[in-house]
Amino acid sequence: MLVDSFQRRITYLRLSVTDRCDLRCTYCMPEKMRFLPKAEVLTLEELHRLALAFIARGVRRIRLTGGEPLVRRDMLDLVRALGRQIGEGLDEVTLTTNGTQLAQNAEALREAGVRRVNVSLDTRDPVLFKQLTRRDMLDRVLEGIAAAKHAGLEVKLNTVGLKGRNEDELPDLIEWAHGQGHAITLIEAMPLGEVDEDRFDQFLSLETVRARLEKRWTLTPSGHRTGGPARYFDVAETGGRLGLITPLTQNFCEGCNRVRVTTTGQLYPCLGGGERVDLRAALRDGGGDAALQEAMDRAMAIKPQRHAFAIDAPGQAPAQPRHMSVTGG
Repeated sequence: MLVDSFQRRITYLRLSVTDRCDLRCTYCMPEKMRFLPKAEVLTLEELHRLALAFIARGVRRIRLTGGEPLVRRDMLDLVRALGRQIGEGLDEVTLTTNGTQLAQNAEALREAGVRRVNVSLDTRDPVLFKQLTRRDMLDRVLEGIAAAKHAGLEVKLNTVGLKGRNEDELPDLIEWAHGQGHAITLIEAMPLGEVDEDRFDQFLSLETVRARLEKRWTLTPSGHRTGGPARYFDVAETGGRLGLITPLTQNFCEGCNRVRVTTTGQLYPCLGGGERVDLRAALRDGGGDAALQEAMDRAMAIKPQRHAFAIDAPGQAPAQPRHMSVTGG
C-alpha cells in the first residue's frame, strides 16, 4: 500500500492526460498560455502503465483530468483500458471536464465504464461566462451537461466562487443544479500560477457564502463522501446536495488520500507543495518496474503534512508557479 509518513493511505489518483484546454478561465491561466511540446507528454501506454502501477499499490479511484481531458484524441482509449480494471482492484474511473466536448463523448464514456463526471460551470450567464472563460461556449457546456445526464452519467457541477463576479448568482446556480438532479460543489480560488488578474480581487471565502446560504436554506451536514476533499450538506428546500471545498478557510489536509500525476509524469504528493518525483524518468530510463516503485515510495516520504495556501494581500505571489492546468485540475 502507498502510505505517507503521516500514516495517510493513498487510495485516490488524479491523473492528467493533457495540459491543453479550449477555455482560458481567468483564475486558472493567462490568455496567452504556453502549452507543453508533445515529446514531454506521456504516451497513452505510459499513462496506462502508471495507472496500473498505482492500482497495484492500493489506489481505488482514478480521476482523469487536464487541462481539458477530452481535447486529447486518444483519451477514450485510456478510459476503456482503465474501465477493464473496475472490479479488479479499481472501484471507479471518473473525469473532470469543462463540458465543451462532453456532448459528443458522453455515450462513449458511459460505455467505457465511467459512471460519474464533474463538470466545471461557474455561471449560467452567457455574458459573464464569456468574460470568465474568454470563450463564447456556454451553450456547448450546457449541451454537454444535458448529454451526460441523458447517457446515464451522474453529474456533479464544480463552481469556483469569485468575489464580485458570480457570488450573487450562486444561490440561483445551486437551485438550478438541484432542479436538474445534479449535485454541486463550490470551490475557493487557489493561488497556483500567474494569471492576468490579482487573485486577492477574486478570492471569495466559502465560509462567508455558507453563512449567507444558511439564512436562505436549511443546510444539514451529510455523510456522503466521494473520496475527494469536499464537505457535503443536504439542502432541505431544494432536495439536493451541496459540497464545499475550502483549501484556504478550512484546511482539509489531515485526511488527504490523494496524489496527482501531471501529463509529463511528475508526481506531486501535494497540490500546494513543490515536492515532486519524476515518474517519466522511471518509465523511460530503462529502470523497469523497480525504478517506478522506488519513485512512488520516495513520493510517500516527501508528502508534506499540509499545504500553505494563502490569499490575504493584494499583489501576492502564487503559492506555486505552476498552473492548475499543468498540475491536473
